[in-house]
Amino acid sequence: MNHSPGFLKLVKEAQPLVAEITVAQARERLQQNPAAMLMDVREDSEWNVGHAAEARHLGRGILERDLENLVPDPDQELLLYCGGGYRSILSAVNAGKMGYRRVYSIMGGYKAMVQAGWPTKAD
Repeated sequence: MNHSPGFLKLVKEAQPLVAEITVAQARERLQQNPAAMLMDVREDSEWNVGHAAEARHLGRGILERDLENLVPDPDQELLLYCGGGYRSILSAVNAGKMGYRRVYSIMGGYKAMVQAGWPTKAD
């Protein structure tokens, strides 16, 4: 996908504020911490086509509105992914601004997860 220069600028500015992890690190974190939540921040249409089997869905468009209801504990470990790893960076920044302290963006997003053989399903 060709991203607009303005979008890429936003992501580049946000990236240093976010802890990014690899797909392998995400797997390890989920194994080590069963309470960690894998969260898909893509659009509903993307989620419906396919998503990580154990993921929860909270699209970027409503994340800030609904995150505290879904995850009331700001110490909950959150592993966010989108399609390619950019929108999850922006989502992680906002979650951090809301007081969440253990938020990570998965590099490469859903595309990298699928390439790594992550179990998926469609709704």
